[in-house]
Amino acid sequence: MILRWIPFFACLSLSVLTEALKLQKYLEWNILDFQFPTDNDRVKNIVTGRYRPENALPVGIEIWNDKLFVTVPRWKAGIPSTLNFVPLFSTIKNPPLIPYPNLEANELGNCENGLSTVYRIHVDDCDRLWVLDTGTFGIGNTTQNPCPYALNIFDLQTNTRIHRYQFRTEDTNSRTFIANIAVEVGPTCDDAFAYFSDELGYGLIAYSLKEDTSWRFEHSFFFPDPLKGDFNIDNLNFQWYDEGIFGMSLTPVLENGFRVLHFSPLASNREFSVSTEILRNSSKTEDSYHDFYYSEERGPDTHTTSRLMTREGVQFFNLIDQNAIGCWNYRKPYNTNNIAIVDRNDQELIFPADVKVDRNNYLWVMSDRMPKFLLSTLDYTESNFRVFFAPVETLIKGSVCEIQRPIENNQHAIGLNNIPVPNCKFNRLFCNRQSEYLSLFNEEVFSAG
Repeated sequence: MILRWIPFFACLSLSVLTEALKLQKYLEWNILDFQFPTDNDRVKNIVTGRYRPENALPVGIEIWNDKLFVTVPRWKAGIPSTLNFVPLFSTIKNPPLIPYPNLEANELGNCENGLSTVYRIHVDDCDRLWVLDTGTFGIGNTTQNPCPYALNIFDLQTNTRIHRYQFRTEDTNSRTFIANIAVEVGPTCDDAFAYFSDELGYGLIAYSLKEDTSWRFEHSFFFPDPLKGDFNIDNLNFQWYDEGIFGMSLTPVLENGFRVLHFSPLASNREFSVSTEILRNSSKTEDSYHDFYYSEERGPDTHTTSRLMTREGVQFFNLIDQNAIGCWNYRKPYNTNNIAIVDRNDQELIFPADVKVDRNNYLWVMSDRMPKFLLSTLDYTESNFRVFFAPVETLIKGSVCEIQRPIENNQHAIGLNNIPVPNCKFNRLFCNRQSEYLSLFNEEVFSAG
């Protein structure tokens, strides 16, 4: 089959190949729905105003085995559950969100046992889900804080919360707003650290699971760029000029045993970085100015809110101004020559809010039209929220982000042998979906030829 395709690759232009390798739409909602224990419970919640579908916006995603997690912040009233999942094996494209671990655990204002508002989440290598509850309700000037910031860790094998840590008073300030989390695990599951970006309070909080304590860094690199606060997205012009440190990613472990944390303020086009050797050391909070570094700018219209780095060192990040997903191979200098766009779609990728890579090396993207939801009105007769996926190696092939490897057989240099093989024991979906994806790839190639 691969040999049969080779002549067609020889006659394809780069633009045609790029078209064939794009993200594939997996889920799609006009408006979100939630699963309730019974139909009577659903009706009761609608009548009482505890459930208002038009007020729900999906923001964060994460993937673990047969679950796709979806977070829904409580920016407005009527959100029954802030942490949810949908089955990856769903037979429909718009499945209802299932509260995780259950509806009771998502009770607003239940500080000890509930979750008030969750944004982005992280699954680690020890099958744990790291969840930061901001303890808030509302957004902007309407924000209320019924509960403190608290980290919750769930065991995904048992669907139970195994740890809760409430942030210290010194970790936050009157402006604090934290949406992003990055997690690294050391030689053992107890040897884990988490990092939280304080977007409006302009700080970076580090947490040690083993010591069960946290500490806060402050730096001028966490502040927004005063010249980069103007945004044009989805035919809307608005200003997010006070948005500081936001998206974060961690490199693979380096020779010194540590990683590098990369980050950007939202109102900025520049990348910054710091070694986790510094962040893990609580004594460095007052003396670390020269331990942080900056890189060249990404170029105009490159605001980003979410990023991650694969195990092989390819960083993916959303480009919210361009309705696009970008990439960078950390083995190369950070500059415009080494940054590529793996996909852009001005209709379906409007505000790609979150990006994640699963254990099978597939990239997942959630788009949600957030600016229109916050500043205008969504039309719920059309599709508003989408989830896409594609193999990482397929997306970066032929770009400056591609990982260069020795080629044992030239026959394998072109075609589908570069697409990673999924673990079918735990992920039947990917076995089926990879076949579906490759069939689509086949159709694109032959129709182009």
